[in-house]
Amino acid sequence: MKKSYKIDVDCANCANLMEQAAKKTDGVKDCAVSFMTLKMKVEFEEGADADAVMKAVRANCKKVEDDCEIYL
Repeated sequence: MKKSYKIDVDCANCANLMEQAAKKTDGVKDCAVSFMTLKMKVEFEEGADADAVMKAVRANCKKVEDDCEIYL
């Protein structure tokens, strides 16, 4: 399953850090973050609970870029 989320991030480097953090989260098969469109596209692993995974993604992203936001 794939979902798209609106994000708020200050720079392209921060968006890259968010993408890398999201990819390391359990339940995420793949992730792409676009600074230009302020979107995060997440592909979830089979059977993963998207809401629970996204809460973990948000927490991991806050660790690398504390002023970023993902609108769930």
